[in-house]
Amino acid sequence: MALSWVEIDLEALRRNFFQARDRVFPGAHLLGVIKSDAYGHGMVSVARELAACGIDFLGVSKYWEAEVLLTGGINIPIIVLLGFEVPDMEEGVRRGVRTVAFRLDHLKLLSRAACVVGKSAKVHLKIDTGMGRLGVPCDKAASFLEEAFTLPGIEIEGVLSHFASADEPDKSYCACQVGRFRQVLQIMADSGHPIAYAHMANSAALLELPHSHFHLARPGIMLYGSMPSCASCSPLDLMPVMSLKSRILQLKEVPAGCTIGYGRTFITQKPSLIATVPVGYDDGYPRALSNQGRVLVGGKRAAVVGRVSMNLITIDVTDIPQSREDDEVVLLGSQGQERITADEIAGLCETISYEVYCSIGKNRNKLFLNASLIEGRK
Repeated sequence: MALSWVEIDLEALRRNFFQARDRVFPGAHLLGVIKSDAYGHGMVSVARELAACGIDFLGVSKYWEAEVLLTGGINIPIIVLLGFEVPDMEEGVRRGVRTVAFRLDHLKLLSRAACVVGKSAKVHLKIDTGMGRLGVPCDKAASFLEEAFTLPGIEIEGVLSHFASADEPDKSYCACQVGRFRQVLQIMADSGHPIAYAHMANSAALLELPHSHFHLARPGIMLYGSMPSCASCSPLDLMPVMSLKSRILQLKEVPAGCTIGYGRTFITQKPSLIATVPVGYDDGYPRALSNQGRVLVGGKRAAVVGRVSMNLITIDVTDIPQSREDDEVVLLGSQGQERITADEIAGLCETISYEVYCSIGKNRNKLFLNASLIEGRK
């Protein structure tokens, strides 16, 4: 029996997917963002569930992630969002993986690889409309596109961009970005090169900027049960997909004045019942939760006392006297009527739910629940 483990509820994933699908602009397709091991949720299992739900595309960061999906039997279109590295170009083209492109020298190398393989490379060109990271600057888009369309073996399937602040209440900069993106699309239309897929909407834009859905929207964080921002006002009933659980390894009655953990940062103020739980920052549970985190035991909240160490935490269960050794402890997820969310943990750690999921998702013991039994099941 594992001392601590992560549970992934695939039924919750499906419910979140269908909420995304119900909100996308009519006629638009969906790309499920499953980079970084599906934000720690397990890339292949998540991809299989999304495929069963009818997702149109999957998005990964790097080509090796696409290889993992292909090896896992995933046969729907995959887009490598950071683009192919040069050594992967021929194999990527051969296997039909799509790639994002934003450098002309890479696009020329991809053209050469496609000619060697004898197969067209399907490419999505990235335009920087104001994020300031990857992408062809808008003022250079026309010349870039003019040359890109002349390259042999290159099939420009899509063009994309990325919002800088779609998760913030003020959407004025988003409107500016959409305007720049439309200008690039108009350049392409005027040149006689129709594009099958124009896309820039992430989860926040999918929910609150329907005019940005174009042909394809790219939900990510909402698939895993978190809102992209606490400022969002969209009425959704997203279900958290990930839970982190452990068990009480030892219970100990200690007197008042007892120090707990490294650095003796917590001192009991009264006779207390302290439980030691075999989970720590090696399992992705943030050290920043020392003396401020909460966990669930017996359906009630218990405080993390003392420092979070590499493999252990200590919790105060004095007010849960029915606690027993080997009882389940929920560090992320639900127990009874109580819930600890990734957003709650992120708030205490001054970070975002994305980082919480990615860190906890690296736990080596992952249990997948409620997998689809029937293709396309809802």
